[in-house]
Amino acid sequence: MDMTGEERIAASRDAVWKALNDPEILKACIPGCESLEWVSGTELDATVGVKLGPVKARFSGKVTLSNLNPPVSYTISGEGKGGIAGFAKGGADVALIEDGEETVLTYVVNADVGGKIAQLGSRLIASSAKKLASQFFENLSAAASGQLPDPQVSS
Repeated sequence: MDMTGEERIAASRDAVWKALNDPEILKACIPGCESLEWVSGTELDATVGVKLGPVKARFSGKVTLSNLNPPVSYTISGEGKGGIAGFAKGGADVALIEDGEETVLTYVVNADVGGKIAQLGSRLIASSAKKLASQFFENLSAAASGQLPDPQVSS
């Protein structure tokens, strides 16, 4: 599955870059994120719970940042295992473009799923991925402009 898009965020490029690299902010922004912790300068451990149609899964895995060009762009990739539900792996090239007092975030995502989740069909997976991405970017926009609620309160 491939997905591309752009989001306009009412914050400076530096603020958006900082939000994209802060595990507490990302944890609060990623729908279903239970934990996200740095294990090195470019790698994080993550646990995320998601519901796709009738399948509810908890994925644990690694997230890696590469092609770092602060505060302009990076590649984020990850792979997670969800037990009987299957696996998910993929990556995104993310770029931040200054536009006055706002930032335009562009992304190109490629993802692959296997196991029980893959049996749900590409339409359901694609619509769920778009919904999760929309929630993430709405939360990221709020976080970068200083409006995200306390991560302990949000879910």
